[in-house]
Amino acid sequence: MSAGQSRARARVGDCVIAVGVAAALLVTGLSGQRSATDLNVLGYVPLTAGGLALAARRRAPVAVLAVTGLCAVGYQAAGFDVPAVAYLFAVYAAVRAGHRTTTVVASVVMLAVLPLAALASGLHDTGEAFAQARGALEIAWLIAAGAAGEALRQAERRADEAERTREETARRRTDEERLRIARELHDSLTHQISVIKVQAEVAVHVAHKRNEQVPEALLAIQEAGREASRELRATLEALRDDDTAPPRGLEDVPELVERARTLGLEATLTMAGQRQGVPAAVGRTAYRIVQESLTNIARHANAGTASVLVDCRPDALAIRIDDDGKATPVTALTPGVGLLGMRERVTALGGRLRAEPRDEGGFTVRAELPLDRTS
Repeated sequence: MSAGQSRARARVGDCVIAVGVAAALLVTGLSGQRSATDLNVLGYVPLTAGGLALAARRRAPVAVLAVTGLCAVGYQAAGFDVPAVAYLFAVYAAVRAGHRTTTVVASVVMLAVLPLAALASGLHDTGEAFAQARGALEIAWLIAAGAAGEALRQAERRADEAERTREETARRRTDEERLRIARELHDSLTHQISVIKVQAEVAVHVAHKRNEQVPEALLAIQEAGREASRELRATLEALRDDDTAPPRGLEDVPELVERARTLGLEATLTMAGQRQGVPAAVGRTAYRIVQESLTNIARHANAGTASVLVDCRPDALAIRIDDDGKATPVTALTPGVGLLGMRERVTALGGRLRAEPRDEGGFTVRAELPLDRTS
């Protein structure tokens, strides 16, 4: 059952209780003892209104407490010897909602005013002993109603606390599992990348020792291994919520373009606009978009040139990466993990992403990330 359906059922239940209490009060007033006054007809109004007011006891418990109390005083003053049943329901609802002090004060006032209203109408003139017994009974019922409301309030609070505890436990377990996976992934990939990096460094060292020219591809492998190791360490530290190694951002984009040049790609970078005040999350996403785009160009596009444009506008950060690769408008695009990851990052920030072949050939990636420089 949804929360809306539960609330609707609760409102219907409140209305049924209100009508039932109003009917019970009215029947008791018609059939019970009442003084011979000219106010009997007027007494039917507070009898009915006191019960019907209970329909709003969840939404406005203090207001219902006041209304039912005034109605009880009203029909007592009109000469109806009817218990303040509606007021007891209101006491229960007000205490359950947490208004204990207000309820105690209102009940003390009621215990003082009700006997005066009964005496003014000519009810309860049978002696002091009867009045004392009735007062004790009224106090007992008030205490019982308040205790019931407090007991249910405490039970609901404990249930809410238990639910929060379950959610926190589940979140903590999720974080622990995420960290465990990150550690395993880090250990596995770091080992393999370290082997590649060591082999490349050995080959570079041997080439220098023999006074031979080091191939550009070998230098690129060496640098890529170092960068991959740094990225893995940064990822693990981010998952550990360790802020000692700040994540990559806009200021690191030129390094990406420079690294692409070492791979033989003629890459250019244009950065326009005011970069100060760009939120860190936007900067990280921009870095990942440029990184993934240049990686895809180097691996799959068979391109000779690539251009990167980062435009920091007043309200948005625009990114555009174009290449002159082999993609054409009729090329069937199969989104890979990298492209899907870019789209998820952009969508999470409320931005837009387009990744598609260009009409003149090659591929383009365009992203627009909204800025909130006050955050």
